[in-house]
Amino acid sequence: MSSVFDLKIKVKPEHIDVLGHVNNVVYVQWMQDVASAHIETLGVGLDQYLEMKHAMVAVEHHVQYRKAAMLDDDVILRTWLYEINALYSFRQYAFFNAKDHSLLFTGNTKWACIEIASGRPKRMSPTFIQAYQPIDPGIDPFDLSSII
Repeated sequence: MSSVFDLKIKVKPEHIDVLGHVNNVVYVQWMQDVASAHIETLGVGLDQYLEMKHAMVAVEHHVQYRKAAMLDDDVILRTWLYEINALYSFRQYAFFNAKDHSLLFTGNTKWACIEIASGRPKRMSPTFIQAYQPIDPGIDPFDLSSII
């Protein structure tokens, strides 16, 4: 079983759109950023993908924008794995304002395992399956009480 993974970032001017808040596409980039940081901590990151000659690629995103993030806000990017099978892993995201813990964004991604050289689907190796375990069902990923 794995746990939640948090990455804290500060909203920068380049994240802001003409409406004065974080642009929608930035949240999708943050999904990629926090997922990449998480897999590195699990020991099966980008370097290992290249060594094993297969990788996980996003095939489907679902997103929900809940509240705007603004310039200089500190944001907690939280992610966790919630399901895995031979070809796919499923990851969820919840982004919070660090100051008041308000929920800014939720999303999920379906990731597929592919052979890098061909781009074709490939069954996940035992290395992937062992590392990409779903979150313990007793953990509430929306509980920020452990964050000061």
